[in-house]
Amino acid sequence: MEQTIAILDFGSQYAQLIARRVRENRVFSILCPPSISPQKLREMNVVGLIFSGGPASVYEPNAPRCDPALLEMGLPVLGICYGMQLACQLLGAQVKPAPAREYGRAKIEVLDSSDLMAHIPFGSQVWMSHGDMIQALPDDFIPLARTANCSIAAVRHRSRPLYGVQFHPEVTHTPCGGQLLRNFLYNVCGCTGTWEVGNFVTETVQAVQAQVGPDERVICGLSGGVDSSVTAALLHEALGDRLVCIFVDNGLLRKHEVELVESTFRGHFKIELHTVRAGERFLKRLAGVTDPQEKRRRIGHEFIDVFKQEAQRIPNARFLAQGTLYPDVIESGHGLAGNAANIKLHHNVGGLPAELGFELIEPLRNLFKDEVRLAGEHLGLPEDIVWRHPFPGPGLAVRIIGEVTPARVALLQDVDEIVIDEIRSAGWYRKIAQAFVVLLPVSAVGVMGDGRSYENQQVAAVRFVETTDFMTADWTRIDYEVLARISSRIMNEVRGINRVVYDISSKPPATIEWE
Repeated sequence: MEQTIAILDFGSQYAQLIARRVRENRVFSILCPPSISPQKLREMNVVGLIFSGGPASVYEPNAPRCDPALLEMGLPVLGICYGMQLACQLLGAQVKPAPAREYGRAKIEVLDSSDLMAHIPFGSQVWMSHGDMIQALPDDFIPLARTANCSIAAVRHRSRPLYGVQFHPEVTHTPCGGQLLRNFLYNVCGCTGTWEVGNFVTETVQAVQAQVGPDERVICGLSGGVDSSVTAALLHEALGDRLVCIFVDNGLLRKHEVELVESTFRGHFKIELHTVRAGERFLKRLAGVTDPQEKRRRIGHEFIDVFKQEAQRIPNARFLAQGTLYPDVIESGHGLAGNAANIKLHHNVGGLPAELGFELIEPLRNLFKDEVRLAGEHLGLPEDIVWRHPFPGPGLAVRIIGEVTPARVALLQDVDEIVIDEIRSAGWYRKIAQAFVVLLPVSAVGVMGDGRSYENQQVAAVRFVETTDFMTADWTRIDYEVLARISSRIMNEVRGINRVVYDISSKPPATIEWE
């Protein structure tokens, strides 16, 4: 078994980033609930524990806690923010509200440069986000660093392999965070750094083969995006012709999407593919609907009905495979600690209704987007599939603000095709993590030809973001010349658009998609 770092998730918005940072250092990590037992950790070949941050205060009656016996296992422990406060409190420290909440960048003064703080320069920038702080430490603890507003910014125990930091080493705003995590993984936990995505592929193939009987078939819900494509390739590696893919054309796809998916998977993969053209059904269900959550619900329910009808035609199909990723799980409120907020609905998270009669296989559930791309390359997928931008399950319905009509879908398809064509031609496609257009339900006055335009004219919002994990994102500082060509082509070639705007919102506070 791989050496594993268990991350106890106390409700932090950054818990998945901690997992990703650990994996970047070639050490396998897994998120666990705070209630996990010492015995379960032993079974997982855990070589170290990380306690995440969290929104609660450790002195509150209902604050999430772990079994104190975890600290008696002899495993190295790194507490981050709330996790540091909890670990230290369990061993006698006093945690109280800070005189003033500390949020944002700070400079640390390293007091002890051995072990955890090795190679961390004096005055390094760190990211703080806390309203409580450790006020008093027992003699068993040694302070390792401080800031102007936090006298105990990092600590270690004198006799136990227990460490803590009040700041967040997992975020990019802490440039020295990578070094600190490497110190913990290699200097403290003794990790050997042997984990890689190729290992994940091999283990997942073996797990699927063990789960699926020799006469059973697996259905994969295929969308053409990288997530479902890698899922299909991985399952094809494990099962061969026992995999059947179903592609539902919901009428809300990009232009020429159906032809691309069919040629790719029937031609390149030689996989049995069933295409269901159901656009009219979906658009009828969306008539008059403007609420984004209601759109997702209706699309999800219709998808299940369509999918069920087609799946019943496939004999011996017991399992359904989906390309669910870590961000999908977290943003749907399925965090392991049970504390994550439900930010948006995903019809492919949490399993299908029991009446469908399928068991769910989600082989990518513990991977981030960049890891999925690495898995795709390992499986030999073509570059244009591996590096394809994400596309939402509900399709263009969540990129059309307001009512979804056939005319507005066709309009957005034309605009979207121009945008993708231009960024490819300019060499920007691989530099952008996700690029799309949102159709706004407003009319803007303009001048087209010799007359004033207003009626039946809409606004197109272009959104380009850069990110590595899709948990946080920033808007892309693309060349103005590219934006100018995009705007010119849209307004010249697409009747119905007389204004183009560029979205410069970051995530957080915004989300990547508008709905």
